[in-house]
Amino acid sequence: MPPLPQPSPRSADWAVFLLVPFFFSTNLIFGRGVVGDIGPFITAFIRWAGSTLILLPVLYANRKVCLAFMRENTLLWLVLGFLGMGICGGFVYWALTETTASNATLIYTTSSLFIILFQWWFQGRGITLREGLGMVVAFFGVVVIVLKGDPQALLHLQFNLGDFGILGAAISFAIYSLLLRKPAVAAMPPVSLFGVIALSGALVLAPFAAVELFMNAPLPDSTRDWLKIGGIILFASLAAFYCFQHTVRVFGPATAGVTLYMMPPVSVVMAVLFLGETFESYHMSGILLVTGGVILATAPNALWRRRKRV
Repeated sequence: MPPLPQPSPRSADWAVFLLVPFFFSTNLIFGRGVVGDIGPFITAFIRWAGSTLILLPVLYANRKVCLAFMRENTLLWLVLGFLGMGICGGFVYWALTETTASNATLIYTTSSLFIILFQWWFQGRGITLREGLGMVVAFFGVVVIVLKGDPQALLHLQFNLGDFGILGAAISFAIYSLLLRKPAVAAMPPVSLFGVIALSGALVLAPFAAVELFMNAPLPDSTRDWLKIGGIILFASLAAFYCFQHTVRVFGPATAGVTLYMMPPVSVVMAVLFLGETFESYHMSGILLVTGGVILATAPNALWRRRKRV
């Protein structure tokens, strides 16, 4: 099935595009200390069950549309929850207990490349030279940040089962992004769509969380734990996924996927501002490369559309 025609982006759409990496990166602030202190699947279940509860008024107001979507597209609805909230939620939290944040950051950004590959493979989407060059430059910027400006560090990277888990999550997120463009999904009101997918994610994660609970996995037991989970629900879940879905709807999966390259530099800035970490020269180099690559990969299409309207 050919991809849906994309509406012309407005200034507000570009603002949402820039907010995606900011909201996703709030996991750095609110998620610090959660992994390891709370069971990974318990964390993910609370995250998406909490998101569903917050959106219940919207789901109830649009219950006819939501129930019709879940009834007529049951498999698609569950797959979206499994890919976007299950594998990219609890499974990622588990993988982070087995690998380093640096490895995870570098591997997860490959989701943008898988989006391009899958669109080319299944939808026949071409890629311009500028888009390809922009993604390469942005990816190189991510590498600079992850390796802390030291190419020799590449020789010391070690990969384990957790790294393959992150790679699986990157592929899952790419498929999730493409599925958001299916006509039945794109026809849903944005907030209601997010609500039903959050519900699907909570249902998919519930059995895994129950197993962890049976095995005496740690539960949130302090005000600080609940504040971190609350931040994850409000910012890294509700705000981040809603903005990403909007970006996919307006720009398409490939351009929306470029926002993943912006997460490492945004995370660096947030760590400096909120966690007191030191800003190094390699951070600046990486940020400049990522920013330049993202502009190169996304701006030409917008400028071309603008010329056609004039």
